Amino acid sequence: MKTAILKYNAGNTRSVLFALERLGVEATVTDDPEELKAADKVIFPGVGEASTAMAYLRERKLDTLIKDLKQPVLGICLGMQLLCKHSEENNTDCIGVFDLEVKKFQSPVENLLKIPQIGWNNITGLHSVIFEHVNQNDYMYFVHSYFAELGSETTAIANYVINYSAALQKDNFYAVQFHPEKSAEAGQNIIESFLRL
Repeated sequence: MKTAILKYNAGNTRSVLFALERLGVEATVTDDPEELKAADKVIFPGVGEASTAMAYLRERKLDTLIKDLKQPVLGICLGMQLLCKHSEENNTDCIGVFDLEVKKFQSPVENLLKIPQIGWNNITGLHSVIFEHVNQNDYMYFVHSYFAELGSETTAIANYVINYSAALQKDNFYAVQFHPEKSAEAGQNIIESFLRL
């Protein structure tokens, strides 16, 4: 099985690579269109800022390539947000696989919740094959200031200030806002379920 991790100007590819190595899976970190198209699975991770990430992808025509991929694709954190149609982060048009807006958390003063959300949070409403070995209310590790709103493509929900999409799915595209590679056994189970697709 050929697994490709999309390389672009956003961090976090190394931690995903190490998570796959722990599972005995070799992966290639690449922005080469032919390697991405030839892969059996594509992982689209990311920690960074939406507009500069999209500029990198557009410059290399990777935005259209990603949208046209037919094999299973897993977006993680910023990768999930870039698969949505638009982000409030620097008013950025994104790839548009998911017909959802990405918005910034607005913390109520009386709540005193810190933005970004950093740390463990539970997920509920699970209904995707990648959650086959995950329990309702399992905890995942999140680091983010922006979130995808709820919609028909939502496959898991988290709450921080408000309810939002912790995971999305449409056709061969799967996406999670949290970091499965940093989410202990439950996160590892999600990666393994994705790799079995």
